[in-house]
Amino acid sequence: MSQTVQAVFPCREGQGAGLVAALKSALVETRAFEGCESVEVYTDADAPDRVVLWEKFAERANHEAYMAWRTETGLLEMLAPILTGELQITYFTDHPDI
Repeated sequence: MSQTVQAVFPCREGQGAGLVAALKSALVETRAFEGCESVEVYTDADAPDRVVLWEKFAERANHEAYMAWRTETGLLEMLAPILTGELQITYFTDHPDI
């Protein structure tokens, strides 16, 4: 069963649109990463500087490896100046029987 992941980027005022533009190219690599099944990008309708990624990976370990890779390549450090806080990652458990 796939692992659903939410990544929330709390951007500084006026920086959300810039992050979304940057993600257009960065997510090409994400989608090619082992185990990535899909990535969708959203902005909060009431707070456009809050950018949310809704991701599906084959397994949690695939996403954890992906995050380690993004940390090693320095992408998360490059984003730090436009964020008001830390990237928030949440792993969800599916309940298909409900």
